[in-house]
Amino acid sequence: LINTPPERVNFPLELCGGLPLNPLPPNRGRDPNVPHAPVRTPNLTAEEERLSLRNALRYFPPALHSTLAPEFAQELRQYGHIYMYRFCPSIRMRAYPIDEYPCQIRHAAAIMHMIMNNLDPAVAQFPQELVTYGGNGQVFSNWAQFRLVLHYLSTMSEEQTLVMYSGHPLGLFPSLPSSPRCVITNGMVIPNYSSRESYEKMFALGITMYGQMTAGSYCYIGPQGIVHGTLLTVLNAGRRYLGTSDLRGRVFVTSGLGGMSGAQAKAAVIAGCVGVIAEVDEAPLKKRHEQGWLMEITKDLDHCMQRIRQAKRSKMALSLGYHGNIVDLWERLWEEYERTGDLLVDLGSDQTSLHNPFSGGYYPVQLSFEQANQLMNSDPQRFRTVVHESLRRHIAAINKLSEEGMYFWDYGNAFLLEAKRAGAEVQKSGGGATEFKYPSYVQHIMGDIFSLGFGPFRWVCTSGNPSDLAETDDIATSVLEEISASVTERVRQQYSDNIRWIREAGKHNMVVGSQARILYSDQRGRVSIALAINKAVADGRVTAPVVISRDHHDVSGTDSPFRETSNIYDGSAFCADMAVQNVIGDAFRGATWVSLHNGGGVGWGEVINGGFGLVLDGSEEAGKRARTMLNWDVSNGVARRCWSGNSNAYETIQLTMEDQPHLRVTMPYHVQDEHILYNALH
Repeated sequence: LINTPPERVNFPLELCGGLPLNPLPPNRGRDPNVPHAPVRTPNLTAEEERLSLRNALRYFPPALHSTLAPEFAQELRQYGHIYMYRFCPSIRMRAYPIDEYPCQIRHAAAIMHMIMNNLDPAVAQFPQELVTYGGNGQVFSNWAQFRLVLHYLSTMSEEQTLVMYSGHPLGLFPSLPSSPRCVITNGMVIPNYSSRESYEKMFALGITMYGQMTAGSYCYIGPQGIVHGTLLTVLNAGRRYLGTSDLRGRVFVTSGLGGMSGAQAKAAVIAGCVGVIAEVDEAPLKKRHEQGWLMEITKDLDHCMQRIRQAKRSKMALSLGYHGNIVDLWERLWEEYERTGDLLVDLGSDQTSLHNPFSGGYYPVQLSFEQANQLMNSDPQRFRTVVHESLRRHIAAINKLSEEGMYFWDYGNAFLLEAKRAGAEVQKSGGGATEFKYPSYVQHIMGDIFSLGFGPFRWVCTSGNPSDLAETDDIATSVLEEISASVTERVRQQYSDNIRWIREAGKHNMVVGSQARILYSDQRGRVSIALAINKAVADGRVTAPVVISRDHHDVSGTDSPFRETSNIYDGSAFCADMAVQNVIGDAFRGATWVSLHNGGGVGWGEVINGGFGLVLDGSEEAGKRARTMLNWDVSNGVARRCWSGNSNAYETIQLTMEDQPHLRVTMPYHVQDEHILYNALH
């Protein structure tokens, strides 16, 4: 069902006409048939409310202000933000085939294709609030911005660049054909003012935006984007913690089935294990079940324990959604151990949106889903206290199970960071600033993969044709099989995992929204796949341009001390040179668009991340851009990780310099005798 092409509906050309002002579209308000973002509580003063309203009205001529001001004021006070629901299109939002967009250049049409996919209700978490995933990962701040952006893209030439300031289209500016067609920044707040409280006010004022990683850069491809990373994490966790690649009969317990976390159920089944995922919100549970990503749902903890035992005994792959609070599930697993001596869980993690703990990212166990939504709005301070109490209970149950042999890791969602702030027992004795009682998955698993140059490489077939995606799958498989014959054993293991993934991806109904694919590849693989796909577009084997991108959660895209750079131990984990340099370098090496964000999966003020999109249109120029840009995009991060002392990265960048004569990296000398340091300081 998922891979069936949508019925043919031509893209509505009126969406590219700018703001519809004469007449104004009817104000339908919120659609009760789709999920909505939690109400925000920015706590604006009376003067700040006036400023927010004044800022929103800037998009409209004064003659309309008396009509629009009252409804915008109502949205601000009722929802905590002015979304401009009146201007939300009534048409079906989806990734229309690239040839249907009324653009002057195909690169602009490709960007439209990606934007529309991010707002597809099948993909977006809260489509009417322009939230793609993570509870607050915005594509734009309001619907006026959406309409203006589509208008600018439809008129853009090859000598213009669209400049985006935190959702706001500053305009089209003259540039060179070799320049990016779009440059995006989100949340670029001066560091001393980049607090969570400041963000809530700034977002309510309409002056900044939380773009997450791939929402505000238009590169999200649905939960498939994290299925693969989750699969690799679970497989490598099995190898590291359980000493096996065979996960049949092993149980992985976690939480969250919303945007990014929705991938966990599918990844568990592909890995062959029993995945038990708690989710308090019924809407995403039903959504994942209807999409075929979740096999079973239960509200009954007795039934949940029974199914875990049955699946363990039969060694069946199972994804079981528990409609309830993850804390209740952890505590019941401990009760089962105390009562029977059975440790029913082998691996554990968490994917609640704890980067956003007090605005719907985490639901405390003491309250029902409805009670929590009400309290976070009516008494934010009390809600904060209840969240902290819940986190302490959450960690207490995990600690008990871990002491009996369960292996737990932080999934880079700020879980342990927020638990520490709540006073839970997660501190690591003698640990550094980025270390906790449990490792992050980057520190123990993905960090070593990043240091080998591997990361989440993606492509989107803008034709919308599943046959194009199947062709690119075959191309990628052939490329990786050829390369894997001449690499080191450590690298070959990663290639083997990814070849297995790409061969089976089509069988698992991964596509939600655009015809997209992801795999993890190193520098050589990314360049080779991109060039092979570009040639296929030129030859007509792929019928329309292909957009390549990646998750910002990658080798060099992100500086995040509690996730992507948590295994950087030279003191530079809190420095953001790598992410900023990544975007600058991608821009002048040929990216079609680039983006730089404050905030990502671990929260506002905790990370700087950058991304890109590059259109492969079959031209010789596209091939040159792909080769130059992708080589830099990976080597930048590997070189930084090498300088920080990572041995995998040291070996990888040495091999890369041998392959690329123009690459010369400053290599570190390591202290061989620690006594020299001691003697020098004493």
